[in-house]
Amino acid sequence: MKILHHVAVKQIITETSKQALVDQFELKKSRLEQECDQLYFEYKKNEKVSKQLSSQFLKEIDKRKEKIKVVEFQLKQVHTLPLGSELKETEIEAIIDINVGDNWEELMKEKTIVIKDGIIDQIRLR
Repeated sequence: MKILHHVAVKQIITETSKQALVDQFELKKSRLEQECDQLYFEYKKNEKVSKQLSSQFLKEIDKRKEKIKVVEFQLKQVHTLPLGSELKETEIEAIIDINVGDNWEELMKEKTIVIKDGIIDQIRLR
Protein backbone atom coordinates (compact mmCIF):
# COMPACT_ATOMS: atom_id res chain seq x y z
CA MET A 1 0.00 0.00 0.00
CA LYS A 2 1.16 3.54 -0.64
CA ILE A 3 0.45 6.59 1.55
CA LEU A 4 1.25 10.29 1.34
CA HIS A 5 3.67 11.75 3.88
CA HIS A 6 4.74 15.39 4.36
CA VAL A 7 8.43 16.14 3.80
CA ALA A 8 10.04 19.47 4.73
CA VAL A 9 12.41 21.02 2.20
CA LYS A 10 15.13 23.23 3.68
CA GLN A 11 17.77 25.31 1.99
CA ILE A 12 21.29 25.81 3.32
CA ILE A 13 22.20 29.48 3.05
CA THR A 14 25.28 30.07 0.90
CA GLU A 15 26.49 33.26 -0.80
CA THR A 16 24.73 32.11 -3.99
CA SER A 17 21.41 31.23 -2.34
CA LYS A 18 21.49 34.38 -0.20
CA GLN A 19 21.96 36.53 -3.31
CA ALA A 20 19.16 34.63 -5.07
CA LEU A 21 16.82 35.38 -2.14
CA VAL A 22 17.82 39.05 -2.17
CA ASP A 23 17.20 39.22 -5.94
CA GLN A 24 13.84 37.47 -5.53
CA PHE A 25 12.65 39.90 -2.83
CA GLU A 26 13.92 42.95 -4.73
CA LEU A 27 12.08 41.80 -7.85
CA LYS A 28 8.89 41.27 -5.83
CA LYS A 29 9.26 44.74 -4.30
CA SER A 30 9.82 46.29 -7.72
CA ARG A 31 6.70 44.61 -9.12
CA LEU A 32 4.61 45.83 -6.20
CA GLU A 33 5.91 49.38 -6.67
CA GLN A 34 5.02 49.22 -10.37
CA GLU A 35 1.54 48.02 -9.47
CA CYS A 36 1.18 50.95 -7.04
CA ASP A 37 2.23 53.37 -9.76
CA GLN A 38 -0.24 51.87 -12.23
CA LEU A 39 -3.05 51.89 -9.68
CA TYR A 40 -2.29 55.49 -8.78
CA PHE A 41 -2.43 56.42 -12.47
CA GLU A 42 -5.82 54.70 -12.77
CA TYR A 43 -6.97 56.39 -9.56
CA LYS A 44 -6.11 59.82 -10.95
CA LYS A 45 -7.81 59.00 -14.23
CA ASN A 46 -11.04 57.94 -12.50
CA GLU A 47 -10.92 60.31 -9.52
CA LYS A 48 -13.58 62.68 -10.83
CA VAL A 49 -15.71 60.04 -12.53
CA SER A 50 -16.54 57.74 -9.63
CA LYS A 51 -15.84 58.19 -5.92
CA GLN A 52 -16.53 54.51 -5.23
CA LEU A 53 -14.08 53.38 -7.90
CA SER A 54 -11.48 55.86 -6.66
CA SER A 55 -11.72 54.56 -3.11
CA GLN A 56 -11.26 51.01 -4.43
CA PHE A 57 -8.03 52.06 -6.16
CA LEU A 58 -6.79 53.63 -2.94
CA LYS A 59 -7.54 50.43 -1.01
CA GLU A 60 -5.59 48.40 -3.55
CA ILE A 61 -2.67 50.83 -3.33
CA ASP A 62 -2.68 50.48 0.46
CA LYS A 63 -2.67 46.67 0.15
CA ARG A 64 0.40 46.85 -2.13
CA LYS A 65 2.16 49.23 0.25
CA GLU A 66 1.62 46.79 3.12
CA LYS A 67 3.04 43.98 1.00
CA ILE A 68 6.06 46.20 0.21
CA LYS A 69 6.66 46.66 3.95
CA VAL A 70 6.59 42.89 4.44
CA VAL A 71 9.04 42.36 1.57
CA GLU A 72 11.37 45.04 2.98
CA PHE A 73 11.30 43.26 6.34
CA GLN A 74 12.08 39.95 4.63
CA LEU A 75 15.00 41.58 2.82
CA LYS A 76 16.42 42.78 6.15
CA GLN A 77 16.02 39.28 7.56
CA VAL A 78 17.89 37.73 4.63
CA HIS A 79 20.82 40.07 5.19
CA THR A 80 21.06 38.92 8.82
CA LEU A 81 21.03 35.20 7.98
CA PRO A 82 24.42 33.62 8.67
CA LEU A 83 25.95 31.44 5.97
CA GLY A 84 25.37 27.75 6.64
CA SER A 85 22.03 28.28 8.39
CA GLU A 86 18.96 26.39 7.18
CA LEU A 87 15.85 28.08 5.90
CA LYS A 88 12.59 26.16 5.46
CA GLU A 89 11.65 26.63 1.85
CA THR A 90 8.53 24.54 1.39
CA GLU A 91 6.79 21.31 2.28
CA ILE A 92 6.03 18.58 -0.23
CA GLU A 93 4.16 15.29 -0.15
CA ALA A 94 6.02 12.04 -0.78
CA ILE A 95 4.57 8.62 -1.53
CA ILE A 96 5.71 5.99 0.95
CA ASP A 97 5.29 2.24 0.57
CA ILE A 98 3.92 0.52 3.66
CA ASN A 99 3.59 -3.17 4.26
CA VAL A 100 2.25 -5.46 6.97
CA GLY A 101 4.92 -5.77 9.65
CA ASP A 102 6.53 -2.32 9.02
CA ASN A 103 7.42 -0.22 12.05
CA TRP A 104 4.81 2.58 12.05
CA GLU A 105 6.93 4.87 14.25
CA GLU A 106 9.86 4.63 11.82
CA LEU A 107 7.63 5.34 8.82
CA MET A 108 6.08 8.40 10.45
CA LYS A 109 9.35 10.04 11.53
CA GLU A 110 9.89 13.54 10.22
CA LYS A 111 11.65 13.54 6.89
CA THR A 112 13.63 16.52 5.59
CA ILE A 113 15.32 17.18 2.27
CA VAL A 114 18.20 19.65 2.56
CA ILE A 115 19.22 21.57 -0.57
CA LYS A 116 22.48 23.44 -1.07
CA ASP A 117 22.77 25.65 -4.16
CA GLY A 118 20.00 23.76 -5.95
CA ILE A 119 21.44 20.29 -5.28
CA ILE A 120 20.11 17.80 -2.73
CA ASP A 121 22.72 17.76 0.02
CA GLN A 122 21.00 15.50 2.59
CA ILE A 123 17.90 13.45 3.25
CA ARG A 124 17.19 13.30 6.98
CA LEU A 125 14.91 10.89 8.82
CA ARG A 126 14.06 11.91 12.39
